[in-house]
Amino acid sequence: MNRFAIRCAAGLSVPFLLAACSSAPSSGGGSGTGAGPGGQVTITVGDRPSSSDPANRANFDKRVADFQKANPDIKLNPVETIWDATTFQAQAAGGQLPDVLNVPFTEPQGMIARKQVADLTQVLKDQGLLDKFNPNVLKIAQDKSCNVFAVPTAAYSLGLVYNRDLFKKAGLDPDKPPATWDELRADAKQITQKTGQAGYAQMTTNNTGGWMFTAQTYAFGGSIENEDGSKATFDDAPSKAALQLLHDMKWTDKSMGQAVLYDINGISKVFAAGKVGMFMAAPDTYRTLVQQNGLPSSAFGIGPMPQQGGDHGTLSGGSVQIVSPNATDAEKVAAVKWIKFNYLNKYVNQDAAVTSAKAGVAAKLPVGTPGLPVISAEQWSTYQGWIKPYVNVPLENFAPYTKVAADQKIIAEPPVKAQEVYAALDPVVQTVLGNEKADVGSLLTKAVGTVNAKLGR
Repeated sequence: MNRFAIRCAAGLSVPFLLAACSSAPSSGGGSGTGAGPGGQVTITVGDRPSSSDPANRANFDKRVADFQKANPDIKLNPVETIWDATTFQAQAAGGQLPDVLNVPFTEPQGMIARKQVADLTQVLKDQGLLDKFNPNVLKIAQDKSCNVFAVPTAAYSLGLVYNRDLFKKAGLDPDKPPATWDELRADAKQITQKTGQAGYAQMTTNNTGGWMFTAQTYAFGGSIENEDGSKATFDDAPSKAALQLLHDMKWTDKSMGQAVLYDINGISKVFAAGKVGMFMAAPDTYRTLVQQNGLPSSAFGIGPMPQQGGDHGTLSGGSVQIVSPNATDAEKVAAVKWIKFNYLNKYVNQDAAVTSAKAGVAAKLPVGTPGLPVISAEQWSTYQGWIKPYVNVPLENFAPYTKVAADQKIIAEPPVKAQEVYAALDPVVQTVLGNEKADVGSLLTKAVGTVNAKLGR
């Protein structure tokens, strides 16, 4: 994440943020058809599920129909276009993108710099939405002046998932997960000594090794790329310390078990089977662990990301909705109304919140799982009150995370070619956990060279 984005949002009250982020409406010809007969505005909206996914496609089409019924002055043209890093630039240059599109957290800052997204500040303010967002999340979509160029609709921040039953068996307090990596190391060693299970495990394959190493590096105060994503930076002291700690836990403490090749599915299965005490993940891992892999809900616990040497923050991810930079004022208003209706309504409308919660219960899905809200603390509290009668997860097991996560700094994924960077880091983590004599410094130096070659393309 760009440091200026952090500075402009951190510590500001919402009223000041509103005053600082006002901007004049922009103008221009959008890719939609603009105002038609009777003042109707037509916009194209992306992310329509394909015909190979009939259930979700039908649900999406129903929301489109419901929106148009509620907004007869707006016509939506849904298309199947989705975010694809390999085709986006060509589509943007050729004017082939829809007026509204979902993109990951890694993209807004680059798009703002390249002027590929519309300034939505005034529209969000006029629609009564600007003060509804979590300012820590909103900064992902802001420029130096705190103007807003995208609408956050989903977010997560990584924490530490742990097995409360193994904590108890090891003589640890299940309500007090480790707050630092030194504490994590000590707890992992104790779990192994007392229970015979791996105290800690870390994902290493299918790009998850680089992903988790990035999260760990952030927690040690380091970075993966510089601000503009032109250079790799993970051959510095924080990254080396993070990787050395993994090496020492594996080979000195012997608290990470024998297996080293895990992706999210693999690590979820062994964790649910009670063979791993802790691993890094987001709160929504609850569904995978409990409902898909059979972990008793009482055994699930999650705390904030442990820090090392200061309060540095945690890796976040999620998605935002962008609007074409060529959209007219009317098209931007129509786009924001659709985004609110399709993605945010349950957070700001009680009827929508209750309907969604009831549907989740009926489908036997987790309802009320805590996480990183895209809306403000006040609005999130209101939303939680609306759905309280339908919550079916053990909220007390999330308490260590929720007490800290709302205020913990969040740091975006690497801004350029994140997945390629993660792929280059997978073998680094695998080697350290698979070879006791691995040279941490040499591995990182070589990987930096590999990543710089990719960033330079």
